[in-house]
Amino acid sequence: MGFFDVFKINAALKLHQKGDFDGAQKAYEELYQSGCHRAFYLLPYSVLLLRKGGEANYQKVKEILRVAEKAKDLTPEKRQQLQMNYAVAQYALGEMEKAIHLLEASHRKNPCGLTYQALGFLYVELGDLEKAMAFNHEALDYDDEDPVVLDNLAQTYYRLANDKEKALEYFKKANEIKATQIDTLYFLALYDIENGNRAAAREKLETALKGSFSPLNHATRDKINAQLAAI
Repeated sequence: MGFFDVFKINAALKLHQKGDFDGAQKAYEELYQSGCHRAFYLLPYSVLLLRKGGEANYQKVKEILRVAEKAKDLTPEKRQQLQMNYAVAQYALGEMEKAIHLLEASHRKNPCGLTYQALGFLYVELGDLEKAMAFNHEALDYDDEDPVVLDNLAQTYYRLANDKEKALEYFKKANEIKATQIDTLYFLALYDIENGNRAAAREKLETALKGSFSPLNHATRDKINAQLAAI
């Protein structure tokens, strides 16, 4: 990899960090098409596409990550991130079982926060109360200050166990740690609506809309806007 490739990669990453997602996507794609295939930028490129959403972008994620898998700079840590992003793309394309299988294999080899977060969410989406409850409590033992883990456990109680009181305990803890977490704000807004506190609900929903969405959000922009319209 030459000097100009390094310069172009750094320039693309800076655009991404500044929030110029269209500019970053164009720069990433130019690098990709030029044959400069480095995990250093392909992984951020995949994250950008996952957050932009849409079937074409999810398919593109799978394509570029298959290329990144052969990159010379793919470290074990980056490989786990690659597998995570690939699994998210699979899930977004309706390949739930494949996504879970890939993440479970990665988790068995090297349990980490990323796999606890993603698998915990997918088990809830799968509707498997027993597995979701056991796994998300295990995740809490692993890191009881991870807001995603706390939210996953809260959703397990709220969506699968129909225990809103217990769920609220974990939603509140997640919100204390990360006040901008999309799903947590969405569910806390639902509690506000049930309690007749529409102003508080609106504030939370509007804050959630400012967040950076991914396929691993239960609360989509459409769901949030529907709640806003209803109140």
